[in-house]
Amino acid sequence: MRLQVKAVNDSLTDAVKAYAEKRLGKLERRLYPDTLVEVTLGREKNPSIANGHWAEAIVYTKGPNIVAREAAATYEAAIDVLVEKLERQIERYRDKRVEKPRRDARQREEPEPVPVEQIAEELAAGDGEAAA
Repeated sequence: MRLQVKAVNDSLTDAVKAYAEKRLGKLERRLYPDTLVEVTLGREKNPSIANGHWAEAIVYTKGPNIVAREAAATYEAAIDVLVEKLERQIERYRDKRVEKPRRDARQREEPEPVPVEQIAEELAAGDGEAAA
């Protein structure tokens, strides 16, 4: 997993970056090795907004991109909620990608094979119609 942490409208301390890398590292075992995860952290300038710190993540997968955004009073709290939300979405994505085709294949009924004699009769009848 490749992780990019960046900030908008604010500067990040090394402690916040390290915390984000540590918490988002949990997702590594659920994702493919070359998956890009882009995390953007920001702060609202309006002081009347209680949950002014926000975190947004985009997981670039083979199928649709997974996007999550959360706001909280601190960056750490926003990152915690964001990671929980991403885990649920990634688990749902993997279930759709891996388990559903297997489930469908088990439930699909194979058609009965057609006997060779019946195929030969149909071919012989088809040759007679073509000559007429």
